[in-house]
Amino acid sequence: MNQLPEKDLPPGRHRLLKEHLMTEIRQEEKQPVRRPWLRPALVAGAVAAVTAVTLTFTVPSGSGEPATPQAAPSSPASRSAAALLEDIALAAEHADVPGDIRDDQFVYVRSKVSWSGYDMSTGIGRIEPVREREAWESVDGSRRGAVTDLYRKLDRTPTEADRGDCYRTLQTLPTDPDEMYDWLNRTSQGHNSKNEANFSLVADLVNESLMPPAQAAALYRAAAEIPDVFVIDDEVDAAGRHGVAIARDDRGRRFELIFDKETKEYLGERQVALKDGEGIKKGDVIARTAVLERAVVDRAGLRP
Repeated sequence: MNQLPEKDLPPGRHRLLKEHLMTEIRQEEKQPVRRPWLRPALVAGAVAAVTAVTLTFTVPSGSGEPATPQAAPSSPASRSAAALLEDIALAAEHADVPGDIRDDQFVYVRSKVSWSGYDMSTGIGRIEPVREREAWESVDGSRRGAVTDLYRKLDRTPTEADRGDCYRTLQTLPTDPDEMYDWLNRTSQGHNSKNEANFSLVADLVNESLMPPAQAAALYRAAAEIPDVFVIDDEVDAAGRHGVAIARDDRGRRFELIFDKETKEYLGERQVALKDGEGIKKGDVIARTAVLERAVVDRAGLRP
């Protein structure tokens, strides 16, 4: 099985992603400022942000709208969350993924995103407008991908080739839920707790990538083993689509993965502030994404 190289944290899921760099830096635990499985395009964007003195987190958001507080159950994962994740796993297992994907092709993902930012000179957080983003990633990780994100003044900017989370590497992940859970525990890094790191890694894997069906199903079943995961019956992604969310609270933030209520297809990700800090108010939506299209194309920059 291929080794999965670590990646620097900035900016941050999935997962497509999900992490507030300055919060990580300021943690008393002094966790290493790293987060595996970040897309090369995101890392490139973070480097540009640091150079400009305005450091951008991977905390997508719309307009800082307040979120309705929800009470989270105690561990383990709630029974309703486990049942929903099983439904999501069954849907993922039967997802329509091309069967003849070539190594020289690229995974294309079109999405809507909005990330929070932090001005180091003023200590004030800001929320970027929702905009469209496109990313191309090499199927086997041997070729340079690209990203289009006009708000960040990136237009088909090449990204470094990386085998860490390419489609071929994802195909090597476990298909057994228990083995996948063990893999999450071995692979996830940083964060306030191992459970938070595991949930964040799940988000990274399903956001700006193409998960093979068997591995996706195992991943969602493994997520049901993460403590303190609960369900929010109605949530909205960055495209305004309503869905049901699998959520978890940790360190003053709520992490949410949103799925279509009927098809159980992954829609996007959301993060909500649970306390005030750094110019962000409790209840602000500090991260939001929406996956609009996934496809396989013949070269970076080519649209389906």
